[in-house]
Amino acid sequence: MSHHFDVLVIGGGVAGLSVAWRAARRGSRVAVADPDPGSGASHAAAGMLAPVSEVTYTEEPLLRLGLASLARWPAFAADLTEDGGLDLDYRALGTLDVAFGSDDLAALDELAAFVDKLGLPAERLTGRECRRLEPMLAPSVRGGLLAGGDSWVDPRRVVKALLTALQRRGGALVRSRVAGLTTDAAERVTGVRLASGETIGADLVVLAAGAWSGGLEGLPPDAVPPVRPVKGQIMRLRSAAPILGRCVRGVVHGSPVYLVPRGDGEVVVGATQEEMGFDTRVTAGGLWELLRDARELVPGVTELQVHDVVAGLRPGTPDNLPLVGPSAAAGLSLATGHHRGGVLLAPLTADLLFPPSSSEAHSPGAPPGEEDELRAICSPLRFQEHR
Repeated sequence: MSHHFDVLVIGGGVAGLSVAWRAARRGSRVAVADPDPGSGASHAAAGMLAPVSEVTYTEEPLLRLGLASLARWPAFAADLTEDGGLDLDYRALGTLDVAFGSDDLAALDELAAFVDKLGLPAERLTGRECRRLEPMLAPSVRGGLLAGGDSWVDPRRVVKALLTALQRRGGALVRSRVAGLTTDAAERVTGVRLASGETIGADLVVLAAGAWSGGLEGLPPDAVPPVRPVKGQIMRLRSAAPILGRCVRGVVHGSPVYLVPRGDGEVVVGATQEEMGFDTRVTAGGLWELLRDARELVPGVTELQVHDVVAGLRPGTPDNLPLVGPSAAAGLSLATGHHRGGVLLAPLTADLLFPPSSSEAHSPGAPPGEEDELRAICSPLRFQEHR
C-alpha cells in the first residue's frame, strides 16, 4: 500500500465512501481509513430519501439541500449499481404521512399548505384513500399527505456497493483507526497517524467520521467541527411478503415514527432521537416505544419476526445543517454533521467536494449560481464568526 495519496478520507460511512468513490472516479489516488467501514450511523439508518415529508417550518435551508440531493439520486444510484454490481433496493414511490385525531388532521392541513406554498409535490388524502394505497393501515387513520417525490434505499446495500465500487476504481481501504492528524510547520494538514503508529500522507484529508469527527487529535482549534452524537434506535422486522408498498410516517403519543419497507419483506421501524452522548446501547424502553407507536399505524407489525435491533449515533450540528467543504485548516475538508440526512445527502456531499466531470454519467448538478449557494449553506466556515 502506498503511504501517500491524493485524497484520504477518514470514515467509511455512506458520506465518506461516496466522497472517496467520486474522487476515485475522477482519477485521484484515494484511500479510506476506517477499522470497520459501514458499521456506524449508516448501519443503523433506514434509508429514507424524504426531504418533502420531513420538511419543517424552520429548516428551509436543509430542505434546499435535500431536494438538490434527491434530484441527484437516480443518476447516483445508476452509477453506483454499475460500479458496485449490487441492487440498492432504490425505490421512488413516495412517503405517506398519516393522521389520527382532529389535532393531527389540523397539523396535517397546515403542513399541506406549507408544502404547497413551497411548490413541493404532495397530495392530501382522506382516510379511505390512505387505506386504498396501504391496506394494512389502521382503521383509525383519518387522513394523510402523500409526498410522491420521496424515495428510499437500503443503506447497507449502498455501503456494500460503495466498498466494491471504490476498490474497482483503484481506491484503497485502510482498516485501522485514525489516531490523529499530521501537520507541517505551516500547520497544513499533511495526512494521518494510525493507531498502529504508522503515518499516511495525503494532499487532501477529508474528515467524515460522523459523530466522532470533533475528537480527533491534531485538529487545529479553528477547524474542530461542532458535532455531537444523537442516538437513534431502530428495529428491523421480517415478513414472508411485503406488508407496505411505500414509507409510512405518523406522530403517535407526540413522537414521530416511520416504517420503511424493503423488497425482501423487511420493514424498518424507527427511530428514536436521544441526547445520550456516545451511548450505543439498545434499550427495552426504546424498542417498546417504537413497536407501540408502529402498531398504532400498522397493527400487523406485531405479527412480524424481529430480525435485528440496533442503535446508531447521528452527527448533529448546532443548526442541523451538514458540514461539507474546506475547513479553516489548509489541507483538510469536512464531510460530516449530516444528522438524519446522511444517506439522502450523500450524492450532494460528493458533488460539492468533487464536482462530476462532463465525461461522467452522473448528473451535472445544479446551475453554477445555485451550486455556490448550496456550498454556502453547508460550509464549515459558517461557524467561524461565532467561535
